[in-house]
Amino acid sequence: MDLSKRYFNRDISWLQFNERVLQEADNPDVPLIERIRFLGIHSNNMDEFFRVRYSSIRRLTLSEDKLQLEDLEGYKPSKLLKKLTEMVTYQQEKSQAIYEHLQEELKGHDIEIVDERDLTVKQSEYIRKHFRERISPALTKLMLSQAPEFPYLRDKSIFLAVRLVQGKDEQYSIIEVPTGVAGRFITLPKYGKQFIMYLDDVLRHNLDSIFYIFKYDSIEAHTVKITRDAEISLDDDVSKSFLEKVQVGLAHRREGDPVRFVFDRTIGDQTLQVLVKGLGITELDSLIPGGRYHNKKDLMRFPNVGGPQLEHEKLPQIPHPALDLNRSIIEVVRKQDVMLFTPYHDFNNVIRLLREAAIDPKVKVIKVTLYRLADESRIISALVNAAKNGKDVTVFIELQARFDEANNIKWTNTLRSEGIKVVSGVPGLKVHSKLTLIRRDDGREKLTDYCVVGTGNYHEGTAKVYTDYHLMTSDKRIAREVRRVFQFIETPYKHQKYKHLLVSPNSNREGFYALIDREIEHAKAGREAKFWVKINSISDHGMIEKLYEASQAGVSIRLMVRGINCLKLGDPELSANIEAMSIVDRFLEHTRAFCFHNNGAPEYFISSADWMTRNLNRRVEVTAPIYDPKIQRQLRDHFEILWKDNTKSRIFDENQSNQHRTLPGPKIRAQIELHEYVRKQLLKG
Repeated sequence: MDLSKRYFNRDISWLQFNERVLQEADNPDVPLIERIRFLGIHSNNMDEFFRVRYSSIRRLTLSEDKLQLEDLEGYKPSKLLKKLTEMVTYQQEKSQAIYEHLQEELKGHDIEIVDERDLTVKQSEYIRKHFRERISPALTKLMLSQAPEFPYLRDKSIFLAVRLVQGKDEQYSIIEVPTGVAGRFITLPKYGKQFIMYLDDVLRHNLDSIFYIFKYDSIEAHTVKITRDAEISLDDDVSKSFLEKVQVGLAHRREGDPVRFVFDRTIGDQTLQVLVKGLGITELDSLIPGGRYHNKKDLMRFPNVGGPQLEHEKLPQIPHPALDLNRSIIEVVRKQDVMLFTPYHDFNNVIRLLREAAIDPKVKVIKVTLYRLADESRIISALVNAAKNGKDVTVFIELQARFDEANNIKWTNTLRSEGIKVVSGVPGLKVHSKLTLIRRDDGREKLTDYCVVGTGNYHEGTAKVYTDYHLMTSDKRIAREVRRVFQFIETPYKHQKYKHLLVSPNSNREGFYALIDREIEHAKAGREAKFWVKINSISDHGMIEKLYEASQAGVSIRLMVRGINCLKLGDPELSANIEAMSIVDRFLEHTRAFCFHNNGAPEYFISSADWMTRNLNRRVEVTAPIYDPKIQRQLRDHFEILWKDNTKSRIFDENQSNQHRTLPGPKIRAQIELHEYVRKQLLKG
């Protein structure tokens, strides 16, 4: 079977998603500083793509057993690498052109990015003083001629490659740009205009001070960046704990093979060859010429020195109508379900719930699953407080949360030092579900279960920019089965029965298949059949085949997919009854929600799981039904508002060409409309 005729390649689809991010950077209707920050998001996404996906395809290309190579939706690894490199190079060039245009737009607001060649005498004095006091003490410069071997260049950092020439002699040095010390952008004293300078250029301006002991006729410095394979390999030494294995794997990751090398296109051939040879760059690695600056992900923190009109208008968080500061959240949840819709609602309500549980004398047990956490996590402090108040606290921290492993190891050690039981993952599975269980003595024969089931992480930072649902409930049908999920995590692979929850790796796939099959039966019987899905990614071939089957049976399907979408859309045989779109706007659309029409008796769900094979087969994921009619109505309204978006939505066509949707009627920007909808819900009470 020719897979390319049935599935869109996931990696190409992901790069097309990143192209949508780039479109926002190029959109004149987006405030200027926000456009600059979208460039930063695009760059950060690209880094992760190379560290994870590009590197894994590269490993397939290097595989000795050619017969075992994965068929990537019809592509052979070597051809796919070539295609991806072409797309990345195109986006890199487009990003650079957008950046240069935005620089010119900044000038129209009396903001100018200057480099070392543009400084006045007073600005030069200021930068030299800033360098001496803040930057110089933290600077590391490596002289290649003196080093016993070529130095290891860290992923995520940027470096200045310096060439010093005296007569026929030349020396090379590498300087890591210390962005962690002073930030990437230096704001100069205002002088008519507001001037901003890259830290890279601050170093260039002070090369004479950095290399004062050397004599040279000329000196030049160009920015370079390397991206490495981020795969973690865990050894099978049974004498090591899982924590130790992850720590060793992290150390090996830091030495991962290079998969991308980006350099200033004006760099000299001699310097470039020294670097390529020293780093062991091969023909399989992407050498990408770029502009003067790299690590544009730092643009996500570009300072706004020009006033609030250059950023999005602030959208104040709206109090939930059922919750207030002087009312017990547990008492509210005992009587009704509460759905938080962040960031429109305040994520602090989840923290408030844990803090309340920590001091409530009737609370006996608290259990939480944690996947990603803020660097300074108030979730952790609430759990520590609970343990100190005598609660039985168990925390399930996923040590293999990609790129958060080190942070999660830190929190594991912190919690254990406080005497809290920590379960570090499940062998063979990642715990990706977002769950909290609070067990309370309400004077009944058994403890009462209160729980939170969410679509997003307990991360205070991302909760301000990711849209997510957090269902707070004491409904026995849900809370009892959440307790069983925790029992499964504590006793892996012991069979648990679920009637209401869908739980990976056991029943998410089968549960969704059954829900879709029911719609197929309705369609075959001539009844109205339809369902909608809001999700981050769809790449699992089994789920895609089930969607094709439903479409062919006449079921109407609406898909809202933020990122990867491997369906072949626009195919009259496979997907004639499937519409799909994506929204990229000020908030990252992270909610996962579903509605199955069921012949007029609709059923609603929220989930931590995308429709990717890893989520369905190799992770602990939870999909929860929504039983409260009021919340069901809200979910339906949310989807309808999102589906009407004709400002920030793009259709998925057969080529995933990112065309904006053209819908009749007034302009609708869904995220702004949703904020207004949530505000009106407060007024209704």
